[in-house]
Amino acid sequence: MGLDNIVRFDEWMHLALYGPTGFYTSGGQAGRRGDFLTSPEVGPLFGAVVARLVDAEWDRLGQPSEFVVAEVGAGPGTLARGVLAARPRVAQAGALRYLCVETSAAQRAKHPDGVESIASLPETPFTGIVFTNELLDNLAFRLAVWDDGWREAYVVEDAGRWLETLMPFDIMPSCLPSGGVPLGARAPVQDAAGAWVAEARSRLVRGRVVVIDYCVGVTAELAMRPWREWLRTYREQQRGAHYLMSPGSQDITTEVCIDQLVACVGEPDSLRGQAQWLQYWGIDELVEEGRAMWEAKAHAPDLAAMKGRSRVREAEALLDPNGLGGFTVLEWVVAN
Repeated sequence: MGLDNIVRFDEWMHLALYGPTGFYTSGGQAGRRGDFLTSPEVGPLFGAVVARLVDAEWDRLGQPSEFVVAEVGAGPGTLARGVLAARPRVAQAGALRYLCVETSAAQRAKHPDGVESIASLPETPFTGIVFTNELLDNLAFRLAVWDDGWREAYVVEDAGRWLETLMPFDIMPSCLPSGGVPLGARAPVQDAAGAWVAEARSRLVRGRVVVIDYCVGVTAELAMRPWREWLRTYREQQRGAHYLMSPGSQDITTEVCIDQLVACVGEPDSLRGQAQWLQYWGIDELVEEGRAMWEAKAHAPDLAAMKGRSRVREAEALLDPNGLGGFTVLEWVVAN
């Protein structure tokens, strides 16, 4: 790419993550042996809680004969394994159709038996749940930079280095504060995240969209914070280098601005912290059940007892308010 070929930051970011040599295309992934750890990789407890949500939504909708769970950004299928291992009633009734939606062919090859592995959401609307965990923070966003007024970041290659250049916005995004921010401040403009939620809702005849991510209430809050706090890169469980360095070798992520989602699709029907959401769907009951399994066989523990004991440790990580428990869960209900 030469100086005469300048691309907007979101276009560059999309290629860096999902292009032919992008981070996720070339093998970047979640997991204990991957580049970052998400809730499903902590252990099967998270999937067991999601299975409770799945059964409850199936019941609420009158137990339809086909109930679709479309997990978008499924990665290698870790969450799907946890949900299916919990044996939700909807699966036992033969009504569950679990779709693992993942753009990476390498990741789709790792999906478990019992799911449909596809690259994108089906076009035909369905009844069920569209679920995603830590996807929106990875959707390419436009980048605003304060330079005596908001300007938009573009990227250009010069002698093998990727450089940032600023240009005026065609239309000033309404989410950006009008002033009072320091020179060099940055803010994400997350058009793709809002469009994703709108698309997910459009795929449902009845059901709900469930989004889990690390979020911030308003865009202005990010503009006032040091940008390195929220514009982050990850590689091999560690914070990575500057976001323009070595594209394809590291994850690029940001906090999701709730005000921008609301401006696009309206207020969510439910907004909770992940710890509160997990407790609402019965994580405490599952932990106590696991503790009882362990105590009953502690003298000669079998695999089930060991899994029961591990629920205590998993719950501590999932409910940690300074970690995964501090994530936000947003839900939009679709009821035609």
